[in-house]
Amino acid sequence: MAEFTLKQLRYFEALAQHLHFGMAADTCSISQPALSMQIKELEEIIGIALFERSARQVRLTQFGRVFETRAREILRASDDLSDLARASQSQLTGQLRLGFIPTIAPYLLPKFIANMQRSHREIELNIRETLTPRLIQELSDGRIDAAVVALPVNEAAFTEVDLFEEKFVLIRPVTDAQKPVPNADMLRDMRLLLLEEGHCFRDQALAYCTVRTSRAWEGLDGSSLSTLVQMVGAGMGVTLLPQMAIAVETRAAKVDVVEFEGRAPSRRIGMIWRKSNPLAEQLHHVAQVVRLSAER
Repeated sequence: MAEFTLKQLRYFEALAQHLHFGMAADTCSISQPALSMQIKELEEIIGIALFERSARQVRLTQFGRVFETRAREILRASDDLSDLARASQSQLTGQLRLGFIPTIAPYLLPKFIANMQRSHREIELNIRETLTPRLIQELSDGRIDAAVVALPVNEAAFTEVDLFEEKFVLIRPVTDAQKPVPNADMLRDMRLLLLEEGHCFRDQALAYCTVRTSRAWEGLDGSSLSTLVQMVGAGMGVTLLPQMAIAVETRAAKVDVVEFEGRAPSRRIGMIWRKSNPLAEQLHHVAQVVRLSAER
């Protein structure tokens, strides 16, 4: 009797995640016809359909959802065995899958990658940029090894390593350059431009102003820090920006960059990974490279 392979389970996991043959094939670095053939062969081996297919949609069958849970457990166990072998070596080698939140990645990655190439040439970096909730899920599922996020994440299954604190600055139109620096109470009544729902940076800005997240600034949300800065330059309001983003985001914008007086808003940046990860010791070394890369 034929038996399915770990490779087929990984193809299944990719398709179960994306529910799109093209995207799953890209993730697995194979052609779409090859992926389709492997999924069909897997279904023939187990004798039951895993996916419902239509012209416009792919979805898991009821059995497919059960199979996904067990397949993920098998793949995570396989990964843990590989990590255990890597952990026995004096240096971390092979692929390292790291996640970064969008308000960190564009500003920290260039220096971090350069530092890693100098100090850990034997590591192949695989970078994933997405929102914190997705990184937490992917970390739990074993799809990434570690993530650089704003702390705390308060997940009992994760190790949190505090790396550095970063202050926020105020970005306002150049026409406001001579005005007093607003405090949190004053900022609460200004037109504060925020990242859209789902970004932890939005929640941090609201917390500084002690504004309820339910309060709406209709039409004043942006999808990126770059968009927010450009909106400020157009006179639509003010926003907050982490220090590491200042040089990149304000170099071509007509805005005034102001440091807060007294208690300034800030965030703690750290690196997280599963407590069960055998690579914990090596990941501590990678965390130190992240900290070094954040220094000016």
